[in-house]
Amino acid sequence: MSTASRFVRLVLSEYGFQVDLVEEQTWEKRREFLSLNPAGTLPVYVDDNMRVLCGPVVISEFLDETHGVLKRDRRLLAEDPFQRAEIRRLTEWFLQKMEQDVTRPLVRERVHKLLIPNGLGGGAPDSKVLRTARGNIRQHMKYLSWLSGSRPWLAGDRLSYADLAAAAAISVLDYLGEIDWAEYPVAKEWYQRIKSRPSFRPLLAERLRGLTPVSHYADLDF
Repeated sequence: MSTASRFVRLVLSEYGFQVDLVEEQTWEKRREFLSLNPAGTLPVYVDDNMRVLCGPVVISEFLDETHGVLKRDRRLLAEDPFQRAEIRRLTEWFLQKMEQDVTRPLVRERVHKLLIPNGLGGGAPDSKVLRTARGNIRQHMKYLSWLSGSRPWLAGDRLSYADLAAAAAISVLDYLGEIDWAEYPVAKEWYQRIKSRPSFRPLLAERLRGLTPVSHYADLDF
């Protein structure tokens, strides 16, 4: 249910990496995990030489510099500096602004509070927080619809980090059934293209313990 972790997983898969995934409950604040990332946030990437990178932007930039530059037309950051700036702007939008406005509060209230012990912040969902986050969905989906309707891909002529960041956030919300796709047909067509990619299959196959997704979550033709 971490947008940032899903984003990095999509990037790794698009670039052909085989990775070992480790589930981390950040609220447990395990000493071993904090030794990797003192901030206690996800995702954390450990390479074959046991070098550690923390955070979706840092990890994605590292992967572009070490592998993306070799991918030519499959590179997820553009060669043109201005185009790279647009990709970074939109990636930040979905990983930070949409995360703050919508995804994080919904996941916290609907998922994490069910898993976290009461003494650590668990408990019943806050209906006010849910209403506010759900109210914010509409504006973000309108913006996503405008982007996907005015460009071949969100940031330009080809798939980029911007698409993967947006799809990571949308996939979390879609799992929870928070998006009324009938209101956003253009965004729906874009998301269908993204979720049909091989890199998306592992995400669509996974299930959260105790919380099943909406019926169309893994349906490529929803």
